[in-house]
Amino acid sequence: MSSSPVPNEISAPYEVPHYPIEQIETKLAQQKHISQSYGKGDLDRRSEKPPAEEADAASVEIDDYDYVPHFQRVSISGEDTSGVPAEDLRKASQELVRALGIRERYMTQSHQSFPDTAARFLCSGTSSSTVRHGVRTHIHEHPVHAPSTDNPWEVEWLPPLDCTCQMVGGVYQVKAADGTVRDYAYPGKEQFLVDFNYLCAIIADGPLKSFCYRRLTYLSSKFQLHVLLNELRELAAQKSVHHRDFYNVRKVDTHIHAASSMNQKHLLRFIKKMMKTNSEEIVCLNKEGKQMTLRDVFTEMNLTPYDLNVDMLDVHADRNTFHRFDKFNAKYNPVGESSLREVFLKTDNYMKGRYFANIIKEVCADLEESKYQSAEPRLSIYGRSPGEWDKLAKWAVDNNVYSDNVRWLVQTPRLYDIYRSNNLVKNFGEIISNMFKPLFEVSLAPASHPELHKFLQHLVGFDSVDDESKPDNLLFDMDSPPPEEWTGSENPPYVYYVYYTYANMAVLNALREERGLNTFVFRPHCGEAGPVNHLVSTFMMAQSINHGLGLRKVRQGLSGRAEEASPPERWRRGGIDTTGSLVGWYGPCC
Repeated sequence: MSSSPVPNEISAPYEVPHYPIEQIETKLAQQKHISQSYGKGDLDRRSEKPPAEEADAASVEIDDYDYVPHFQRVSISGEDTSGVPAEDLRKASQELVRALGIRERYMTQSHQSFPDTAARFLCSGTSSSTVRHGVRTHIHEHPVHAPSTDNPWEVEWLPPLDCTCQMVGGVYQVKAADGTVRDYAYPGKEQFLVDFNYLCAIIADGPLKSFCYRRLTYLSSKFQLHVLLNELRELAAQKSVHHRDFYNVRKVDTHIHAASSMNQKHLLRFIKKMMKTNSEEIVCLNKEGKQMTLRDVFTEMNLTPYDLNVDMLDVHADRNTFHRFDKFNAKYNPVGESSLREVFLKTDNYMKGRYFANIIKEVCADLEESKYQSAEPRLSIYGRSPGEWDKLAKWAVDNNVYSDNVRWLVQTPRLYDIYRSNNLVKNFGEIISNMFKPLFEVSLAPASHPELHKFLQHLVGFDSVDDESKPDNLLFDMDSPPPEEWTGSENPPYVYYVYYTYANMAVLNALREERGLNTFVFRPHCGEAGPVNHLVSTFMMAQSINHGLGLRKVRQGLSGRAEEASPPERWRRGGIDTTGSLVGWYGPCC
């Protein structure tokens, strides 16, 4: 190191340093090394122990799960750090523990996952049993990429089970040959309403809201303080990981609708390519039942491929679709024409969904090329007819719509009132039957629905979709009729849909778990609009939700001060917001 002084080593931002930056960085690095060495030696001198104590410390086994990163930490001292009276704290804690216990019970009964950390704390607070860590393999034992499949439709054909399925009170039951009903646990309507009403009651409890508001504010401030203290260390730790940055870290898009999974430029390019190569192919029937080629479809719209552009396609959801579900749905119609949606974006059409399969496979190819990105696109089952599942599975198998980077979810729109007014169904029980009966049949006897059995190996869950801002004119209570007796023209409330979907899925998962088949999760759209009881019901029965925007919105409405509303990321913790709405269980959206 040179002994000559560096006059302008630390210069102001507007000055130009007199020495090369490499020389300055070398000197700073040496100074940092000296300071770290001094600090380490000083720490060693402070922590000198007698030989006996050192031997005792060396004999202590350190669990990998107890490893604490070398971050700066702040200790909050004092007997009570909650900021609320002891009686309020005791009452709030009891109510929170009971609420989390309700969610844990519903997740267990439906074979969905519940966070290990929360389960461990709930167990430690209610019993003396020891919760052990699960067996975890080392990071080097994990494959770099998901194992590829040569034949994705190759499955194990289980022998048929000598049982039948029958709907009783809106929920399917599995009966053995001797007439006995298999005991697959699910919460009855009475038990569900008791738990639901309890959760709705505690969100109006004043002391609980005060505690939760202060607790979440404390956690948010604590996190911001951690960022201030350790941001540079975390950044240095990130940079020390080789071959990893934002673009090659693994990520999953968990809120993708298959019909909108491609961007608008990709859809435009595909439509033009089909017009160039397959313009004379028969693609649909007109209102009179006459066959129409793709060229005829464009001629009827008075369009040519040359005229078509991204602006004319008009499939981008801009700011005009905010809280306008009607305009959002219209964006699924290219050029505002349902005929193009029928040809290009449907699995069940005159061409049996071949165009849609081709463009989905192009989207999958893009995912495979990016290598580190996966997706869970949603396909629709409407519940209008019992053959929808078989048609969807046949579409996927016949067109070989598969990718190692893709798993499927099935969404069911809440459109009973429309189906009933058009005499497509006689009661709500038919929708439940069309939704779940084929799944029970294929679980009992896989050979009865061969394509569906293959397709279900790549299905991970169910979704419930529609406009949540529609008012629920009817309430779900003990006087509500079961689905088989819901024959009116009024649409059932949101909670009614969610409960019967969950109850049937819980029985189905128990059956499939018993047979060694994959199980499903429930991840509905919730919290985009509508009342807070939507969030309460899905807190009980859904593994995660999409949107969850209502959590922040409700907090704004009660506080009366919009500036106090925190960004949605701050609500990604377990707990209750200022209204008592239970949060922390919703997944990412995109």
